[in-house]
Amino acid sequence: MFATLLIGLREGLEAALVVGILVAYLARIGRRDALGRLWGGVGLAVALSLAVGAILTFGAYGLTFQAQEIIGGSLSLLAVAMVTWMIFWMKKAGRTMKRSLESGVDRALAEGSLWSIVVLGFVSVAREGIETTLLLWSMVRSFGDAPDALLGALLGIGIAVVLGWLIARGALRLNLRRFFTWTGAFLIVVAAGVLAYAIHDLQEAAVLPGPFTTLAPIAAAGTVAVGWAAFPFGWAFDVSAVIEPGGVLATLLQATIGFMPQMSWLQVIAWVAYIAIVGALFFRPVRASQAPDPESRPHSVATS
Repeated sequence: MFATLLIGLREGLEAALVVGILVAYLARIGRRDALGRLWGGVGLAVALSLAVGAILTFGAYGLTFQAQEIIGGSLSLLAVAMVTWMIFWMKKAGRTMKRSLESGVDRALAEGSLWSIVVLGFVSVAREGIETTLLLWSMVRSFGDAPDALLGALLGIGIAVVLGWLIARGALRLNLRRFFTWTGAFLIVVAAGVLAYAIHDLQEAAVLPGPFTTLAPIAAAGTVAVGWAAFPFGWAFDVSAVIEPGGVLATLLQATIGFMPQMSWLQVIAWVAYIAIVGALFFRPVRASQAPDPESRPHSVATS
């Protein structure tokens, strides 16, 4: 619940800030008549995200186990790719996001088309909505506690909406650069866990070699080997006797850092490699930049 709350908060605040900037700009230039179109586009984006979630949740019931694992693993990989792209996009585009959005409004109004503003509102929210849907769906599949996970996400999105409204009204100042840096770091760890579970799915479907395939090394007891002797297609470790699979601790660790009581070597390698590479790329510009950045100051979105 805590992990999905942070995801809902992070992604929801991105969307809330974008919508807040658009609403504030339309109000400032005296075009409140276009607000209905903007909210229509936002509503369509929310509906699309819910529809994607419903299709993912109910669409796999008639498939074979192998097909479900292949689809689940593939969509989890897509979620990791989208999250990774969004982390770096937000880091790079955050400084000019307000100006870019206002330019988009100007172009849409200049075209004089009803659909231009609708599309602007739709695109501004749909990206975060679909990304959040894919990420939450992948996480729920991995640790299986759908009610608490969805409740956490809804709470996070609700908090994000309130924060976005307060920022737009000028009642709250938030250091957005620091917020997105810390939550971006958290998302890197979450995405690494989703990547590890995607590999688990693909190994179960025999798309990738692993403990479920004939390439798995077998120990003297007749079970799949564990440890260095199992490298590279067996189990890296198995602490199921200490941490009960499906228990509270296992669920908490899996939801936050992607740890599972039993993980294959390919899962561990992918988890470590993802955090090492993406984490280094994400933090390198922050460490290298010593000059104060105007974007690091607390921000609010003016409404007049």
